[in-house]
Formats: sequence, C-alpha cells, structure tokens
Amino acid sequence: MATMGEDTEHIGILDTDPGLEPFKDHFRYRMRRYVEQKELIEKYEGSLEEFAQGYLKFGFNREEGGIVYREWAPAAQEAQVVGDFNGWDGSNHRMEKNQFGVWSIKIPDSEGNPAIPHNSRVKFRFKHGDGVWVDRIPAWIRYATVDPTAFAAPYDGLYWDPPASERYQFKYPCPSKPNAPRIYEAHVGMSSSEPRVNSYREFADDILPRIRANNYNTVQLMAVMEHSYYASFGYHVTNFFAVSSRSGTPEDLKYLIDKAHSLGLRVLMDVVHSHASNNVTDGLNGFDVGQSSQDSYFHTGDRGYHKLWDSRLFNYANWEVLRFLLSNLRWWLEEFKFDGFRFDGVTSMLYHHHGINMPFTGNYNEYFSEATDVDAVVYLMLANCLIHSIFPDATVSAEDVSGMPGLGRPVAEGGTGFDYRLAMAIPDKWIDYLKNKKDEEWSMKEISSSLTNRRYAEKCISYAESHDQALVGDKTIAFLLMDKEMYTGMSCLTDASPTLDRGISLHKMIHFITMALGGEGYLNFMGNEFGHPEWIDFPREGNDWSYEKCRRQWELVDTDHLRYKYMNAFDTAMNLLDEKFSFLASTKQIVSSTDEEDKVIVFERGDLVFVFNFHPENTYDGYKVGCDLPGKYRVALDSDARVFGGQGRVGHDADHFTSPEGIPGVPETNFNNRPNSFKVLSPPRTCVVYYRVEESLEESDDHKSTGANATLAADVVAEQGSLEEPASVKDHEFNPRVIEGSEVEDVVEEATDD
Repeated sequence: MATMGEDTEHIGILDTDPGLEPFKDHFRYRMRRYVEQKELIEKYEGSLEEFAQGYLKFGFNREEGGIVYREWAPAAQEAQVVGDFNGWDGSNHRMEKNQFGVWSIKIPDSEGNPAIPHNSRVKFRFKHGDGVWVDRIPAWIRYATVDPTAFAAPYDGLYWDPPASERYQFKYPCPSKPNAPRIYEAHVGMSSSEPRVNSYREFADDILPRIRANNYNTVQLMAVMEHSYYASFGYHVTNFFAVSSRSGTPEDLKYLIDKAHSLGLRVLMDVVHSHASNNVTDGLNGFDVGQSSQDSYFHTGDRGYHKLWDSRLFNYANWEVLRFLLSNLRWWLEEFKFDGFRFDGVTSMLYHHHGINMPFTGNYNEYFSEATDVDAVVYLMLANCLIHSIFPDATVSAEDVSGMPGLGRPVAEGGTGFDYRLAMAIPDKWIDYLKNKKDEEWSMKEISSSLTNRRYAEKCISYAESHDQALVGDKTIAFLLMDKEMYTGMSCLTDASPTLDRGISLHKMIHFITMALGGEGYLNFMGNEFGHPEWIDFPREGNDWSYEKCRRQWELVDTDHLRYKYMNAFDTAMNLLDEKFSFLASTKQIVSSTDEEDKVIVFERGDLVFVFNFHPENTYDGYKVGCDLPGKYRVALDSDARVFGGQGRVGHDADHFTSPEGIPGVPETNFNNRPNSFKVLSPPRTCVVYYRVEESLEESDDHKSTGANATLAADVVAEQGSLEEPASVKDHEFNPRVIEGSEVEDVVEEATDD
C-alpha cells in the first residue's frame, strides 16, 4: 500500500465496470476500513504476515526449557491447564491473565523431557462469571480425537509434538500453478469402496493415482478441519487447527499432500471461516459463556447465530478473531503445504442476512447497502492479501451464490481478492433441465447464456455437479438420467437400452460443455467422472448409522465389462484436451450459433471449434460451422468414438477445409459473424471438437504436432485396453495409470510414419 489517500480514493474496479460508479462511496469506505485495519496490525504486530503466525504464540509451543501454553479467554475469572500429565488436577498449573485477556503458563521440562508427553490429552479449565468451572478443548489445539468405542463421546484435545523420527518430512516441491485449474473435489473419509472411513494414507496410495490418470491437475480436499459430526460433511468445524482424526494423524495428511505433489497435483483445502460448530464441549463455542461480543469469538444474540445452519457466526471486527482466522490460513499453508483454498459459505459472510430468503437478481443495490457486512468483507480482503503475500502462486476460490461484483478482482483495485469464484448457477440449471424439461424443450440459447453469464475479468470455476448435488434427497446427474436402469443395464454384454444410450451421451455432453463454456477452471466431484449412481448419505440415526451410501464404488469403473468405463475415459480425454490446448485459460470465447430448431450449439474457445448436437434424433451431414481462422481442421475429440461408448460415426482421418464467408472485416456479411466456415458430420447427442492444423508443422519432417497429440486422445485411452467386448465376466480388471507425455509422442510419431 502506497498511501491511504491513493488506495481509498481511486477504485480500480470502477474502470472495469463503470456501472459500479454509483457505489463508489461504498467501495471507498470498505477500502478505507481495510487499509486502516492493515495499518493497525502493522503498527502493533509488525506486519500482517507476523500477525498471522499466532500459532507460534498461542496454544502449546516448545520454548526454552519447557512448554508455554496461551489461551485468549477474557471472560474467564480463573484458569488452569489440565490433562493426563497432571492427573487432571490443575491446582499446580494455574494460569495468569494479561490485560488483553490472554491466559498463559510455562510448564518446565522434567528431567530434560517435556512435562506433557506427545499425544497425551490436555484441556483448558476455567471458571466463568457464574463461578462454574468448565473444561474445554484448547482453541489452537493441533489434534483432537474421540473414543470410538463410546457412543456420542466428546472429543479430547491432544498435545501433538512428535519426536523428529516420527515427523513427516516433505520430499517434493509444490507443483507450479497451472494455466487453469482442473479440480477433483474429494472427501477422504468416503473415498473407500468399503463401507467405512478411509484414511489419508489409503487415499494417497489408492485414489491420487486415479486422479492423476484422469488428467486433473488439482485436488480439493473437503472435511480436513476437525468436525465432531461426520454427517456435516466437514462444515461444522470444532477444531480449526486440527486435522480430522477419523482419517489419521497430521503426519498422515502431510504424507497425502506430499504424494500429491510428487504426482504433479496441487492440493486445495476447503476452508470454513464462515461459521463454527455450535458444540460447546468440544468446539470453539465452548469459550462463549455469555460475555460481550468484544470478548468472544462470536457475535452475541441473533447476529452470532445462523438459524439455518444451527452454528455460530464470527465477529470479524475482533482483533483476536482476526489473529485466529488469519493464522489458521497460514498454518495450513506452511505446516501442511496446501496450495490454496476454497472458501466455503462466502455468501453468508458477505451479508447480514446471510443470503437467507434472498433471491439475488443481479441488481447492484442488492450487493452494496447496509445489508453488506463490511467487517467480513475486510477480513476476506486481509485473508487474500495474506495468502498471496506468503504464497504468490496460491489458488483461492470463493463459494458465493450471490454474484457480488469485485469478488474476483485484486484487493488493490478495491476487489475482495479471490482468484476464482464458483459458477454455482450452472448445476442448478442442469438439475432444472433434467427434472423438469423434455429433451425437445431444451433451449440452446438458454444453455449457452447460463454457461457464459459471468462477470467480465472475474474468473469462474465451472462444474455440472459437486458434492452438493449428490447429497441425500437428490441424485447425481448420471442417476437422474438413467435411474434404476443403472442397476441392471450397465453391462456391455447386452445391448444398451434407449435410456442408457441417452444417459451416457448426455452425461458426457453436459460435463464437457460445462467445462468448455462455463468458466476459466473446471471442477468434478469424486466419482462423478464415471457416472457414480445414487446419492451420498452419511451415517446417521435415520439410516441406522450405515456407511453403505457414504463410499465410492470404484469397482464399477474398474470392471471392464461395465459401461462406467466409457464416461471415465471421456473425462480423461477432455482433461487431456485442455492439457494440450489450454482452452480453459483462453480469453477467446465466441458462441457463433445456438440453433433452437437443430438443437446445435457451435462455439470457439481458443482456436478450437466445438460442435454440440443436443437433438435426440437428427444427424446433420455437411453441417456448416463458422470459425475464425482459415485452413484445415481435424477432429481433436469426439464423444461418439467407440472408446467412449459411442457409435463411431465421425471419421477422425477426414480433413475439413474452410471457405471464406462474406467480406473480410465486415461481420454482418459473414456466416454467423465468423469470417470462415467448414462442414462437418454431427450425429445426435454428440459433441465433437476440431483443431486447426498448422501447415508449417505438418510439412516438417521432424515435427511434433500438438494437434496430433489431442487428436489421438481417444486412441491413447484406447491403448489401455481392448475395445472388444469380453467373452466372460471374470478376469477383466482395469488398472488406471498415468498417461505419460512420452507415450503420447510415441503414438503420434507412429501415426505420422504410417
């Protein structure tokens, strides 16, 4: 920051969107609040980066000759630290309180060893205003566990300080930031094919190779922060600095992240700073004993309670709350080497009404008014400033359904600083179509506009479905399309029914057009890449605590005679297409045709031409499509290829030569406003991508055509197993593996020689 005057007076995002000019005073106000808060932190704490190292001061830390424990609890009248180390008798371990409400104690080593053994139970015991003593898990605890044999037992905080021989040492550097994130959203606990909770190490060894084989470049982990209620999907956090102990220890999570980095996968964390669990005995809420908001992590009264989520809401204006949350972000980045975050529940943070019963229409008055929680906005600005300061290559996305302008613009411009926002309206549109519209009622213009309706210069992560769409009470897209026939008709040993033909075709098309047209990044939830059936239902009283629907049925895609492999292969190929052509990162996105009668959408992304034919019956031979550049085009990816469960109607060896259209430079004389065109075969319910052949490369004797790399995407996938239908069910297993770049080049060279 140069000077407060410069930063608060000139709001850069107004240059990008003049429509925000009437709200200039609002932007100046929140920018001024941000600058003032940051300057106060720098004055009293040294810097924002130092302020965010609260974990070196608070909680349990080794210092010279002992362990120092500090806890912010201004409402406490007296305090002690208790645990296994002192027989739960704190009379000899009373803590002292300073003027800021911070309690502290130094526990000297005993005979050269820490007085508190590693992995032993500890709690903060304090007396509040009513004279009642209570035990709470320390707010900054780094590990917490529960007795699995005792029903509804409370969690215990554990002092985590393993000896050097047991500490995990990272071996691999963080992968470089990709041009566009292709994100695999995953939940470690439910990633096993068995009805149980999976571990970090099992996920690392068994699931990460699958993700890499499908050509994703980023893993987004849900439910990492400790949460006592498993069925909350990790969103009711109880211990913010502790990893979820159901899946292992902190060292096990480090192993997972390091293994991902070794495979070239970046790892994002689903961070929950929008609210906290309402639990008292094992959560942060236990520190609230009726004190004022100034002395609490949360607001008092209705402002401190989310009535739909039954959870507590942070007071983002509080100094120690800022220290706690900002330090939490730095902790996960530095201690565990995460590569960024997905911020959950951002809409709830941005507004005092939390988005409840608020149908956002896009009117700017909905975003900038007294309903805006400026305290929370300033916190998010500080958070993004911090993250990108200590890790410039971090990827940070926001889950916001409101569409607040500026959320994805830099803080220096007056924005909130996120790299991406989630395109949350897209899955809602697909669910609406699949549940409420017949195929002939699908509107090409509405599909196109829904996918492209995003703010200029604010990047989006698109997705057709995430974990939200698969929760109990709903269904995955595959199950909506094929329903009960997925139980009986997915074998390749029998002919596919019309329902399955339609379902598999539309599953591929819906996910691919969402990826290609919906944003600058793409996200898929674990299992949906191969059309995982049914829904997700965590163990709970209502299902007799069953894990049956809280797992992933990998055997479905691993069984070679089942049709799930086709959807998985297409997912692999469409990710590979972006790997080779980087179309997601391209700012060139032109929709040239949305033909309602033909049910065809034609668009360009980068220099690729995409043709989506949603018509249930019509094949178009010699179908004219517009394009930008003249030359020769070939098929790059074809959903109708047999390796993807199609009928193989489109020739992959055909050259498509362009013809000029109209007067150069006069769009109204062109074909669909494109200066060139070529003709293609477009079968029903298929999508085909075309790339332009670089003649200079084709004529070179020693060329390595990037186009050929993508053209052979389907063939490379096909190399992993025969396309012939198996004669019997037994002995047919599919072993996913990473497609190495050298393999692609070898196939390309062989094809060139032929």
